[in-house]
Amino acid sequence: MRERPGFGFGLALLSALTFATSGTFARPLITGEWSAEAVVAARVGIAALVLAVPAVLALRGRWAVLRRNAVTVGVFGLLGVALAQACFFNAVRYLPVGVALLLEYLGIILVVGWMWLVHGQRPRKLTVVGSVAALGGLVLVLDLTGADRLDPVGVLWGLGAGVGLAGYFVIAGRVDASLPSVVMASGGMAVGALVLILPGLVGLLPLRASTADVSFAGQQVSWLVPIAGLSLIAAVVAYVTGIAGARLLGARLSSFVGLTEVMFAVLIAWLVLGELPSSVQLVGGALIVAGVALVRIDELRTPDPGQPAASPAEPALAAER
Repeated sequence: MRERPGFGFGLALLSALTFATSGTFARPLITGEWSAEAVVAARVGIAALVLAVPAVLALRGRWAVLRRNAVTVGVFGLLGVALAQACFFNAVRYLPVGVALLLEYLGIILVVGWMWLVHGQRPRKLTVVGSVAALGGLVLVLDLTGADRLDPVGVLWGLGAGVGLAGYFVIAGRVDASLPSVVMASGGMAVGALVLILPGLVGLLPLRASTADVSFAGQQVSWLVPIAGLSLIAAVVAYVTGIAGARLLGARLSSFVGLTEVMFAVLIAWLVLGELPSSVQLVGGALIVAGVALVRIDELRTPDPGQPAASPAEPALAAER
C-alpha cells in the first residue's frame, strides 16, 4: 500500500495543471516572431539545466547506468520531447490550444495499434470501445460540417504531436528501472534541445526568436514572461510534481490523473486567451478523453485468460509526461 495517496493525488493534479499551461504560454510567442522550434528549444533547454543538479544527485555517481541507457534517452529526447513538442506548438499556431492537445492525446490510441501490430498484444473489448470512442470524438473535434473548419495544416501538426506522444509512451515503458525518472527527464530535454538547436544553427530548421514584447492575457509583456512560464512552470514544476506524484500513486494511476490536463488546458486557454472550442468540438473532446480513460482503465486490469501478457520489455501506457 502506498503512503499518503491524497498528497500524491494533489501532486499529480498539480502536474497536469502546470503541463496544461504550455500552450497558453507558447501562443503569444509563436504567433509573434518566434518559431515553434525556438520556443521548444528554449523551454526544454532551460528546464534541462534547472533539473541537471537534481539529476546528478539522483544518479549518486552511477554514471554506468546513464551510459547503458544513452540510446534510450536519446530516442526519448528526439521523439518524446523534440518531435512531440515542436509539432504541438506548430499546431497551436493554427488551432485552439485545447483542440491541439486533444489531437496530441490521440497518440495514446496509436500505442494500442503499435502493441497489437508489433507485439501481438491484441486489445481487449474495453480498449477497443475506448479507441472507437476516441476516434469518433476526433470526427466531432474536426467538425467537418461546421462553419469554422479547422485549418488542415494545424490538424496535421496536431496528429504529428500524437505520433511523438506515442513514441514518448513506448520509450518510457522500456526505461531501465535503475535510471532515475528525473535523469530521464533532464537528459531527454537536453537531447531535445540539441536536436532542435544544432540543425537550427546551420539553417536546417527555422530557429527564430525575438526580444520584442508580446501580447499575453490582453497585456503587452516582456518575452521573458512566457519563456519563464514555459520552462519553469510548464516544464520544471510539471515534471518534478509528476515524478513525485507517480512515486506516491504509481505510474499508471498518476498518468490516469494526468488526463485532467486536457480539461485544464481548455479552461486556461479560455480564461487567458479567450479561446473556447465549439459545442460540437467540446462533445468530441469529451469522447476523446472518455475513450483514452477507458484505455487507461483497461491497462489497470489483469490480463484476460489466453491473452498474451506484456513482457517487461513491452511498454505500458503510463509515464510522467
